[in-house]
Amino acid sequence: MKKNLLIIAVLMAGSVAFSQSKIITVTNTLPVKREFETIELTKKSIGFSSQIRLEDYGVKDVETNTFLTTQTVDNDGDGKADVLLFQPQIKASSQKDFEIAPFVPSEDKKINCFSRFVPERTDDYAWENDKVAFRTYGPVAQKMVEDNIPGGTLTSGIDAWLKKVDYPIIDKWYAKTVSGAGSYHKDTGEGLDNFHVGDSRGVGGIAVKAAGEYYFSKNFISWKTITNGPIRTSFVLTYADWDAKGNKITESKIISLDYGSHLSKFEINITGTKEIAAGLTLHDKKGTTETNIKEGWLSYWEPIDDSEIGLGLVAPKNTLLSFDNHITDKKDLSNLYGIVAVKKNKAIYYAGFGWKTQGYFTTKKLWENYLSSFAEKINNPLVVKIKQ
Repeated sequence: MKKNLLIIAVLMAGSVAFSQSKIITVTNTLPVKREFETIELTKKSIGFSSQIRLEDYGVKDVETNTFLTTQTVDNDGDGKADVLLFQPQIKASSQKDFEIAPFVPSEDKKINCFSRFVPERTDDYAWENDKVAFRTYGPVAQKMVEDNIPGGTLTSGIDAWLKKVDYPIIDKWYAKTVSGAGSYHKDTGEGLDNFHVGDSRGVGGIAVKAAGEYYFSKNFISWKTITNGPIRTSFVLTYADWDAKGNKITESKIISLDYGSHLSKFEINITGTKEIAAGLTLHDKKGTTETNIKEGWLSYWEPIDDSEIGLGLVAPKNTLLSFDNHITDKKDLSNLYGIVAVKKNKAIYYAGFGWKTQGYFTTKKLWENYLSSFAEKINNPLVVKIKQ
């Protein structure tokens, strides 16, 4: 009898733990509407006990009594979700209540933000959301170049794929190219890859300056996908140790891309330097650079085939120390560098692009306004408070 009572007590305790819910208030302190900004909630920030599974919870709009799109992420790889993600819409200078409540997610949840290793195209790593797509290159592609085998790529720069549709295209574009049915270098209605990287930094690759010269790593040597989902894709790339004029540099990076954003977030883990240079390629130097160190952004607007493209870099407040519009006659080595501070062996910045053909940024000014607004928002994040 006592044993049965004990079982019932345990079941009741589990039921209570599962049925917990919390009301949170999200406040927008800026006089502009906020959307496509991701809020991260942990069990600790919500006030949940360690026994609770974030996977069992969703975020409900209290006013409409409807659940928002959410995503849970296991950042440390222990098989348990560490954060619960959602993207609220908050009117200018206002606040809104949400309930963290028990929820059974749909099994057919749409994957808007996606990344993967691509062994069928040598060994790229590619990522995308509903607005933009990128890729970079692995050790097999590097060795092919070093062994004079055609088809290799040697660069740690970041390539841009110019998509003009809001659905995933990575698998589709690779499939048609690898099979010979088509090529992602030709636009058949969804966009194309006509962006040249070469030895440049592309869209956000890093360098370290020493004795007046820029040094950078070769291709990544390992990768790990952290998450894919409706709100975020994130992954880790690791690089072999490299030399910057006698300084040993160790480098790995966590790259993430959230729904609705034109900029990937780069969290660089690095030793051997107190600052990094995050670069935007200047290609053939026919574009226009704009910089705003006070707000924390750099821009390069240039022609590309029959259109135009804006490249951008944004860093959190007081971390973009300066810039260098580095011009050289050496092929692919002209870059607009943002000098970003390294604190406790970490540097953070955002980099991406806006393609005129896509329709969001039809002028250089609109692109720069986006970067300015993006910088203001990351420096004034939505405020989340738990109602006790």
